[in-house]
Amino acid sequence: MLMSLVLMRGTRESSFVNGVIVLIKVSIVLIFIALGWQYINPSNLTPYVPENTGVFGEFGFSGIIRAAAIVFFAYIGFDAVSTAAQEAKNPGRDMPIGILLSLFICTILYILFAHVMTGVANYETFKGVDGIAPVAVAIDHMGQANPDGTITPDYPWMNKAIILAILGGYASVIMVMLMGQSRVFFSMSRDGLVPKVFSEVHKKYRTPARNNFMFMLVVSVFAAFVPANVVGEMTSIGTLFAFILVCIGVIVMRRTQPDAPRVFKTPLVPLVPILGVATCLFMMVFLPLDTWIRLVAWMMFGFDLYLFYGMKNSHMNKQGFSNKSFRTVAYTGMAMVLILIIVAVLYNQAPEASAGLFWFSIIFALAHIIIYSIGARQKNTITDK
Repeated sequence: MLMSLVLMRGTRESSFVNGVIVLIKVSIVLIFIALGWQYINPSNLTPYVPENTGVFGEFGFSGIIRAAAIVFFAYIGFDAVSTAAQEAKNPGRDMPIGILLSLFICTILYILFAHVMTGVANYETFKGVDGIAPVAVAIDHMGQANPDGTITPDYPWMNKAIILAILGGYASVIMVMLMGQSRVFFSMSRDGLVPKVFSEVHKKYRTPARNNFMFMLVVSVFAAFVPANVVGEMTSIGTLFAFILVCIGVIVMRRTQPDAPRVFKTPLVPLVPILGVATCLFMMVFLPLDTWIRLVAWMMFGFDLYLFYGMKNSHMNKQGFSNKSFRTVAYTGMAMVLILIIVAVLYNQAPEASAGLFWFSIIFALAHIIIYSIGARQKNTITDK
């Protein structure tokens, strides 16, 4: 809620708050890496990649890819920066530099932080430890061993500092995500794809305050009632899928709008977008099937909004879509229904499958067969050609 209030106040104020938070958390992360490096035990890093346990996704190569896909949400902030391009002084120059440079720096910090953690304490020590507790485990191993085998931490104060850095990290990421989401809906509202309330600007602060307020309520409900691991996995698979769409969009726009002005151009098209699609899809395959169910269901909800509101109110089609367009979207939704049923059936074969999620998927899919059947029969202001 606090982050939303800051965003309602203005971009300059939110940028200042975010800058202070980032400075604090990066400083503490650097201190952790510097102090913890001297306590690295080489035996803890051997083998550097533990062998697979025989279960898909538990250590080994499959474990690495699944872990990378699960924590992919850590990279969502970089693309969110692009949603604020309208508020940058020179977006064509500043956006690519800001995104690529911050991506490079943060990736190095991620690698060094993980290397120190698993070097100070054996990876098996972190088993069953969730949240921010694994960092505390590593800090407790930064010290000298006592005769009885216990370790007295040399830097007990660092636990509180790391907690401060992690909470600050959460706060800054939440702020960037809320800003990015509100700007996306702001642009969609200006195009008529969502209600006008999302593009209304506050008279004094010149920000989409009502937009931010509504997202504050929605996100607060999710934070209160949805488990953190579920939200993390949903965010990761959603981000991966969004990147796939962006990569495909680059190829399509290069073909359909070759002469459009481009201050920054993706190099080596279509090779780079194809590699992007392949990489993201490869990681998505390693995510749990229940995450796929939530992704498909969420996409179908988006199809509902577009089919029954966005298409009729889009400013890009003031004369109205053809009836064929409605059928195309509806039939695409039908394909999503089939995918949801298949994924649900596969998910139900797993021993840990939830009967509630399975039956929700089946009922949701069957209901949408009716919904998309109605959508396919919609009429518009112009006739089929």
